[in-house]
Amino acid sequence: MKLLEGKTAIITGGSRGIGKGIVETFAQHGANVAFTYSSSAEAANALADEVSKTGVKAKAYKSDAASYDESQKLAEEVLKDFGSIDILVNNAGITKDNLLMRISEEDFDKVIEVNLKSVFNMTKAVQRAMLKQRKGSIINMSSVVGVKGNAGQTNYAASKAGIIGFTKSVALELGSRDIRCNAIAPGFIETEMTGKLDDATVQGWRDAIPLKRGGSPEDIANACVFFASDLSAYVTGQVLNVDGGMLT
Repeated sequence: MKLLEGKTAIITGGSRGIGKGIVETFAQHGANVAFTYSSSAEAANALADEVSKTGVKAKAYKSDAASYDESQKLAEEVLKDFGSIDILVNNAGITKDNLLMRISEEDFDKVIEVNLKSVFNMTKAVQRAMLKQRKGSIINMSSVVGVKGNAGQTNYAASKAGIIGFTKSVALELGSRDIRCNAIAPGFIETEMTGKLDDATVQGWRDAIPLKRGGSPEDIANACVFFASDLSAYVTGQVLNVDGGMLT
């Protein structure tokens, strides 16, 4: 059953890792997908071509979610190209890890800007279209680190915790117009980024997780499908930990 048939989704940071998994899974469920990338045009366009073969419309846009103006422009372009914006997945994010005593002001600001301000930028950009439609689903990518904190990640944890507060506030503001806003808090997800870590470190993390494995981008994408579809029609303002039991 295609749960997102005929819906249009914007996914930020959609060309690799978790974002790519969301683009592919949404397309399988019948959604038309507009997704952003920051640098690799070749990989992004290849992904758009690939998912187009499933019969949906797919397009990659070079856009910086940390820029307010670029976010506004992106929403306008997607609306023009696709005709509606039904789902927004705020997935773009970076890390610049360091202990508090060593972290630079620049590295703190950059992570807040890319991870947290981007969520404000994009939500604000799609709000008008969703208000007009009187329907929409906004999904924000937080992290278990935003729920629990993590040494050496004050900037990242602050950005991801901020996303949770933002999500709950948007849910309260827009609920009367049938616009829902939820967050997902992924645990240890194995992507090309974690592939660069040494095997012993990765295995140590797996062993500490009750389900004894890292998650896949598809695990996160499936949770996104739930929030994006009418299966979650009565769910808003929630944070779903998709972490193999890590925070249990």
